[in-house]
Amino acid sequence: MLPPAETKMLAVGVLAVMGVVLTLVIVRALRHSPYRPAQSIVLAWARITTRILWRARVSGPLPIPPGQGAVIVSNHRCPFDPAFMTLAVDRIMHWMVAKEYCEHPLMGLVLRIFEPIPTNRGGVDTAATKLTIRYAQQGEIVGLFPEGRLNTTRQFMLPGRPGVAMIALRSRVPVIPCYIEGSPYNGTTLGCLLMPAKVRLVVGLPIDLSPYYDRDNDREVLEDLTARFMREIAALAGRPDYEPVVAGHRQKPL
Repeated sequence: MLPPAETKMLAVGVLAVMGVVLTLVIVRALRHSPYRPAQSIVLAWARITTRILWRARVSGPLPIPPGQGAVIVSNHRCPFDPAFMTLAVDRIMHWMVAKEYCEHPLMGLVLRIFEPIPTNRGGVDTAATKLTIRYAQQGEIVGLFPEGRLNTTRQFMLPGRPGVAMIALRSRVPVIPCYIEGSPYNGTTLGCLLMPAKVRLVVGLPIDLSPYYDRDNDREVLEDLTARFMREIAALAGRPDYEPVVAGHRQKPL
């Protein structure tokens, strides 16, 4: 048995070696990661939080090849819904986010790491729309919520907004519906972080919009496609009979 002093030195040496090895492993992982260091760090936190605190499970990866652009559409119950999507893809996703969140001192700092698309809540934001289309055309993944805002009501989904269909058509990329069940929300963003939950992410099959590519200014086509997106989301939730409502002058089930 070693004397206490030598035992202590040995323990310190072992810990030092372990620290060096761990550092080398992290550095190697960052070098081979498709993300920038800041993105890798935040993603690691997001994935730990979603997997452990919110017990998130995902049905499978997004069905798109590397370099393929796509538009993700999903229901929206929690400010952290985009974090659950990271479990299904190994590259950056660009989400449309309300401009005030992007300008928040703390939240904005984290959001900007992932190159969000700041947008105004009211009316049509032409700059945000053009940026979204450009990202998708360049082979990036963009995420949109057809409801346009958090659904804090008892309704299954809020009325869908046709702008999502217009962006998808002008981008000329597939649309992938997803359904998120069990997202935590108690009225505040901070409160979500303190709430346990059991979340399920269901990933659907790509929707081919090529038959409609030249009809991105046709209001009826946009409304029909918006309703189709929401029906696909509902089907993933096990509600195939759901009849969506599209925002605008046609306030009736389609």
